[in-house]
Amino acid sequence: EVQLVESGGGLVQAGGSLRLSCAASGFTSDNYIIGWFRQAPGKEREGVSCISSSDGTTYYADSIKGRFAISSDNAKNTVTVILQMNSLKAEDTAVYYCNVDERATHTNYWGKGTLVTVSS
Repeated sequence: EVQLVESGGGLVQAGGSLRLSCAASGFTSDNYIIGWFRQAPGKEREGVSCISSSDGTTYYADSIKGRFAISSDNAKNTVTVILQMNSLKAEDTAVYYCNVDERATHTNYWGKGTLVTVSS
């Protein structure tokens, strides 16, 4: 079973930056998509960004293109995915969740979430 540990949320002023990190372990295969979702108060959870293990293809939601960047680092038994968030806006305020879509087992895993608050 994949385990996810998130870190890096917090309070920042508009225009500032934050870096979210997610350490993932326990993969049963090397075919997965790892990334971030977020859920703002009163809104549905939405995909923010993700990266494919097979070819490194990345996805960014339109609302964060040009401001956020996703990267991953593969060490022995652990994958760390970083979401660098720049030029933050008040509307980026949300709980950010790390997610793994393990293709071989058709299983989705979720982290507990980390709160990002952007003050205007």
